[in-house]
Amino acid sequence: MRKKIFGGSVVFVSALAAFVIIFMVILMLGALFIGGSEKLTWEFLTTAPSDGMMSGGIFPAIIGTILLVLVMSVLGVPIGTLTAIYLTEYSNQRSFFSRTIQFAVNTLAGVPAIVFGLFGLGFFVQFVGGGMDKLFSGDGQLKWAQPNLLWASFTMAFLTLPVVIVSVVEALRAIPNELREASLALGATKWQTIYKVVVPNSLNGILTGAILAVGRGAGEVAPILFTGVAYYLPHLPGSLSDQFMNLGYHVYVMTTQSHDVEATLGIQYATTLVLLVLTFTLNFSAMFLRYKIRKRAIH
Repeated sequence: MRKKIFGGSVVFVSALAAFVIIFMVILMLGALFIGGSEKLTWEFLTTAPSDGMMSGGIFPAIIGTILLVLVMSVLGVPIGTLTAIYLTEYSNQRSFFSRTIQFAVNTLAGVPAIVFGLFGLGFFVQFVGGGMDKLFSGDGQLKWAQPNLLWASFTMAFLTLPVVIVSVVEALRAIPNELREASLALGATKWQTIYKVVVPNSLNGILTGAILAVGRGAGEVAPILFTGVAYYLPHLPGSLSDQFMNLGYHVYVMTTQSHDVEATLGIQYATTLVLLVLTFTLNFSAMFLRYKIRKRAIH
């Protein structure tokens, strides 16, 4: 009797926790939709801010956020995947070097986002960018030694690396060793086994890491404060050396630095809703790609 009561209590508490989470998500999305529905027009989505950002749209911020996430993913996901392959397939788990890498990954996961921003400013903008300008710019003009889209993407890639590495490592370790042993027994080399057997069977985990990185990267603001985002730009970035607007930073500016915060509440709600929809869209795109790959593997 006690076991039944305890089991029923666990089910009830678990269901209540799940219900509270779903209710909070619905409540948040509902509040954002109600508060920003008047501003959510085609003009709001396709025009630049105007009148001191008291009116107009958020088109440069939407494009800037998409570019940041795409460049960050192109830079971060391959590096994280290769690191995970080395940790699981090549390195000795008990070696000092392997333990050092794992310690570095765990430490990076706990570093505050603002610290990544300061690191990006010092290393990418001043050190790497300054060095590139000295080498390639003879007239002393600054091109890379200033905040831009590339350095912001590099900084965000470093921020999301631990998420990608941990996800891919777990996916690689879940593959049965019998598959590796069978491949090697048939004459395949170590690299052929990884390329033909291990990686295809762990694509779900790799894409899961990419999904988590996209979700983290689209919403973070602190790292790009020092490395690339601009307060206001009426145009889109034309190259990787240009600054850009960002939806998360736009919300921060509207809520803290606007001279009339109450008058911009509709813009704040609508911008936040667009940011969430954009994040969900990018995540669902990766999930759809994962579903298609899994379906193709089954057939």
